[in-house]
Amino acid sequence: MCVVCVCPPPLLCPPQHNEAVRSAAAGAEETAAGCRLPPPALSCSQTMGMAAEEEHAASPREEEWPEAEKAEKLARGAALKWASGVFYRPEKLEGLGQYRSRETQRNSSIQSRLKSTVQSYLEGVSVGLEQLRSAVQEVQSVCQEMGAARWALLDSQDQLQGLQQMRVLMAEHVQLASVVQVLPQLFSVQEVFSHTLQLLRGQQLLEAHVELMMVEQLRDDILSQLHLRGLSSAQTTVLSYFSGLQEINESLAKQLWDITGSSLQLVREDPVLFVTAVRIIEREEKIDDTLLLEATFLPPGRPKGWRQKFYHILQETITGSLFRAARVKTEGSGLARHLAALQKDIVSELRVVKDLMVQCVPAHYNILSLCTATYHQALTSHLQDILRENLDKQALFLLLEWALHVYHSPEMMGHPDLLPEVDVSDLGPLMSPELVDQTERKYVVKVKASVLEWMQRTLEVEFKEWFREEEPEMDHQGFFQSALPVIIMQVGPWCCWGTAMLRDPRKRATACSLLLLHLPSPFPLQMLNENIQVASLINDSLQQKVYNMALEELEAFLGRLREALVHCGKEHQKDRAVPKHYISYLLAMLNNNLALSSSVSSLHPDTACREVPVSLQAALDRTQKKACQLLLEEMLLDLQPLCLQLPSRKWLSSSQLVTSICEVIDKYAKDFSRVRKPIFTVLLAESELLVSSQYLRALMQKKMVCRSKEERAQLCDRLLQDATQLRELFSGLGLERQQQSLEAVFALRELICLKDPALLSLEVLGFITKYPDVSDEHISTLLDLRGDVSRDVRHMVLEMMEQNPQVLPESYQPIFSTILVPAPELPFCLRKGKCT
Repeated sequence: MCVVCVCPPPLLCPPQHNEAVRSAAAGAEETAAGCRLPPPALSCSQTMGMAAEEEHAASPREEEWPEAEKAEKLARGAALKWASGVFYRPEKLEGLGQYRSRETQRNSSIQSRLKSTVQSYLEGVSVGLEQLRSAVQEVQSVCQEMGAARWALLDSQDQLQGLQQMRVLMAEHVQLASVVQVLPQLFSVQEVFSHTLQLLRGQQLLEAHVELMMVEQLRDDILSQLHLRGLSSAQTTVLSYFSGLQEINESLAKQLWDITGSSLQLVREDPVLFVTAVRIIEREEKIDDTLLLEATFLPPGRPKGWRQKFYHILQETITGSLFRAARVKTEGSGLARHLAALQKDIVSELRVVKDLMVQCVPAHYNILSLCTATYHQALTSHLQDILRENLDKQALFLLLEWALHVYHSPEMMGHPDLLPEVDVSDLGPLMSPELVDQTERKYVVKVKASVLEWMQRTLEVEFKEWFREEEPEMDHQGFFQSALPVIIMQVGPWCCWGTAMLRDPRKRATACSLLLLHLPSPFPLQMLNENIQVASLINDSLQQKVYNMALEELEAFLGRLREALVHCGKEHQKDRAVPKHYISYLLAMLNNNLALSSSVSSLHPDTACREVPVSLQAALDRTQKKACQLLLEEMLLDLQPLCLQLPSRKWLSSSQLVTSICEVIDKYAKDFSRVRKPIFTVLLAESELLVSSQYLRALMQKKMVCRSKEERAQLCDRLLQDATQLRELFSGLGLERQQQSLEAVFALRELICLKDPALLSLEVLGFITKYPDVSDEHISTLLDLRGDVSRDVRHMVLEMMEQNPQVLPESYQPIFSTILVPAPELPFCLRKGKCT
């Protein structure tokens, strides 16, 4: 592979230039060989020629050292490339001398540094060799001395056997001396026992414990020696001799645990006795630790573990004094008093532990943390035991309130006298989240039962008022109402009182109890609102549960309300005089339902989200629809006798019938004015639809057929007058024309007034397009009413209707689909004759 040339072609360079390049390259070879310069650029022809010359000029020395030959080749090539790169132009040859002298100086400097480096290495090697020589001489000397010592030990082996016998005699002498020293103590053991018991009876615990430790030490030393010599049979004799230690230990331990059991009282009255007990316990703990660390021989009764026993007795004392009393009375205010007493006692005892007991025990006891954890765990178990009973809603609420709020408040574990040393945040919740959720559900079930019972009673009282002789009350605007909306639209005073009281932690438990015991029960929404507000004092979870329960119960209440309305309506149909003010109470119920619909959103805990749930809104709508239906049924009972009189020829000649209908409508409209506008508009629209349907139904009863053109014209005039009078009446009452269904009467009149029966197909097509729910039977009845329609025209009209089926639009208000056409009467036939 050829190197890229960076100089002009050799043929174009003058001879003196090529010579200068070679001389410069020769000087650069030496530099490159010493300093490893990067290879300069060189022409292809020069590189190949020089490589061939170097191969022939290889010396025998280089054959012996192939690495040197390779390095020299690389140096020459690098030098040639560097020179060709520097002197590729003739004017660069003027600086050739300077380059040569600079490279010569650099080469000399490199060689001198190399020589000095090699010289220093050689000097270090000489010093190392000299040290190795001296080390070899010292090792040889040590070996000679070790050999001499070995021969000396072999010569003295016989003398060591004589010393071994002396050692055995010495050990026996030491043992006998020890026994002689211990004998006075052994003889005085029984006397020490008696004296120690006297000290214990006099409550001189420290002195008694010193003598006890001395006797135990004597016994343990003897037993240890017997254990080391394998004399296990003699241990029984020793234990029998020291059997009095068991009685002393038990007596001392009993006094220690009695002191521990009354520690809270002693640290206030006589802390010296309590401190003495703690000192004795610590002495025994140190002895236990020492024996356990040695792990060679463990005397009987060890380890005593008196510190753990101290902890256990202290915990049992705390638990027994507060939580193992007689059964807690959960009825009435018994539970509230019990929780208040627990709160007072726990705070008082923890203050004693923090201010007094901590100073009487070592710091590593962590006595305050131990007592705090004991109270916490005991309270947790105690509350669980209480919750296993069948508690009422007041008790459940008090437990939740006490565990979630009072326990952590400044009145109990957050008391200023206990902070910051007492911290229950690391001990976990007093009631686990699962237990809290279970208790909340129990509370909601209890509240639901009371709400259900109370709502049923409220419903009974509400409908009992319907049978009074007086009309329902009216508000300042003249609208009928019962007592229900009055309470619905206001906030319960008991609820506000309870919330204000519960903001004060000192009165929280008592106030909660009074609030739950005396919740007012006049009307459902106020009661539900109060229960939701009370639940918010516990947490958002309980508030949401009570809110969901309230919605369910309110929806169920509306269902029972509709059933009561239906039952009352059936009773009224049997005797329209009972209830006397049936319509007025129905109107009051509509006002109540409207007020309930507008106020139920206030039950939502989140003020930013005050939407009525879909299911509840549907229940409210069904209740409103049922009350409206009962009112319209009552109105229909008054309209039916009048509608039965049309169509007739008497009706054609007089407007008295429609005037009577208008009087009935006007009478009911005056009653409807006792409801608020949204409901009034609905009732007015439904009344107009009812009148229109009844009017059209009467025309469809096939009671009359026009005999002549004049009678048909008279019918058209009567229809126009009646429809106009009714439309003006409803318009005067506030119902707009586009909301009225009487336009169907005007359209029907056009069918009857048409003079040319041949054009009936077009007229009927327009009629069914405007009223797509009209049927073939309806059109046939109208054609019969005209009295001048032939069979062919009738067939053509019905065929046209069949060819143009209509689809009801989504927003269409049906009119004719609710009107049934009576079936045609069959002709009378003899038994054996043929029908004609």
